[in-house]
Amino acid sequence: MKQRKKVFIIDDEVDLCMLMKAYFLRKNYEVYIAHTLSDGMNRLAQITPDFLFIDYNLPDGLGWDKLPEMYSRFPNVHYHLISAFRPVMPANLDGSKLTVWEKPISLKALDNFF
Repeated sequence: MKQRKKVFIIDDEVDLCMLMKAYFLRKNYEVYIAHTLSDGMNRLAQITPDFLFIDYNLPDGLGWDKLPEMYSRFPNVHYHLISAFRPVMPANLDGSKLTVWEKPISLKALDNFF
């Protein structure tokens, strides 16, 4: 039996998380959500997702600041960076496994990717 792919969303916007969760559940992904950076970092090793969506500005820190650590610990994850502030791809990271999304994220845009 084929194992379902995992999506982990670290974002403090509850409505966005619920919308994305419903979207990925319809596509038969396992979906996990954290609303703070510390919770997300603590759960990351347990989940080991295929795809990680992480917001830039979280209540307890800047999500993108943890990317170098995530990259070294979890090299097989495809990272999706979310920001409402005209995001720019971080220069020191491998862009081949990194996608930047500007809020609000549309489901149509996700359909073009997934």
